[in-house]
Amino acid sequence: MNPATPAERRQSAMALPPVPDADALLIASFLDSIWAENGLARQSLAAYRRDLEGIARWRNGQGGLVAADRSGLFNYFAARTVQGYSPRSNARLLSSLRAFYAWLLRRGDRSDDPTALLDPPKLPRSLPKALAESQIDALLLAPAVDTPLGLRDRAMFELMYAAGLRVSELVDLPANAVNLRQGVVRVTGKGSKERLVPLGEESQHWLERYLAEARPQLAGKTRPDSLFVGSNGNAPSRQEFWGLVKRYAAVAGIDPARISPHGLRHSFATHLLNRGADLRALQMLLGHSSLSTTQIYTFVAREHLQKLHGKHHPRG
Repeated sequence: MNPATPAERRQSAMALPPVPDADALLIASFLDSIWAENGLARQSLAAYRRDLEGIARWRNGQGGLVAADRSGLFNYFAARTVQGYSPRSNARLLSSLRAFYAWLLRRGDRSDDPTALLDPPKLPRSLPKALAESQIDALLLAPAVDTPLGLRDRAMFELMYAAGLRVSELVDLPANAVNLRQGVVRVTGKGSKERLVPLGEESQHWLERYLAEARPQLAGKTRPDSLFVGSNGNAPSRQEFWGLVKRYAAVAGIDPARISPHGLRHSFATHLLNRGADLRALQMLLGHSSLSTTQIYTFVAREHLQKLHGKHHPRG
């Protein structure tokens, strides 16, 4: 049986019954609680909501989320696997369910955790896909900087690569996040944690040009709060930025299928490590709460060193 495509899964989801009222209220209370406790970003909250509403729809008529048992949850994961959901997607779902049922336990709505004996799916090691430095150069040169939007795009790309920003961090930057005099950008990352990241001379140069030449034209008479704005005065969305990366990749001669917006962040980390950056310093620049998250880049750097050794060492 061939797995369903994402479009087929979306169509199937549209045919499912609505979320029962009791579950909808419970999910809303849970999201309010974890937001208050952990200050999660809206993307994380949206992911929790999608996961919980998905299983609530599937269990409609079976007693709701509170009454779910291990067997019922296992059947849901089995159904998702048949539908073609990836192990990584199911691992995220299990994480959402564990957080939700731990919350129900704390509230006294349940006396047990039905996720306790569910094993997470085995995930293949996914190494970040970084561009070569020459490809980054070509990508950064792709926007036509003689137009306001092209100048904005060049500044966005330069800043994302120079500071290793997540896409959401980039498009959500407020206008007062950049301090050109000190050469830093203040970034609000996951969990509403702030960090200061150096801009670098090249990124600072293009930001100065964008702020002086392009942003006033794009903003017009409006006073937008966002640092980066479009011709309508609004900040570009993550999806719009994805489209920009694909379009400029094609201009730069890079296969659009082999690049993503996150690729600039991966390239930032990999290139710093290849040039001798300290792992702890990289952790701070990326805004990772755990060093183990940053350590995955050491595998990419190690692979690069092995290739250099094999190419240049007399006995490589």
